[in-house]
Amino acid sequence: MRLNCPLCGPRDRREFLYKGPSLARPEGDVWSAQWDGYLHLRDNPAGRSEEFWQHAGGCAAWLKVTRDTQSHAVLSVERLGAE
Repeated sequence: MRLNCPLCGPRDRREFLYKGPSLARPEGDVWSAQWDGYLHLRDNPAGRSEEFWQHAGGCAAWLKVTRDTQSHAVLSVERLGAE
């Protein structure tokens, strides 16, 4: 699989670190069932997924990658924090 880094261009996925799916963080800092689910329970969806990746072997940019988990087709790559 190749990811098209907005700063460095197309690169092999081995240059990137997978940081996980885009998840809504629970409110507050008190332990709850919502926090337990956020930290320990993950869906493994088949199909379209939005994930966070870091270009650790390159420019260190954080990216939001939208891809299909069945075909591994990369649908879009956006740089996070870009103005």
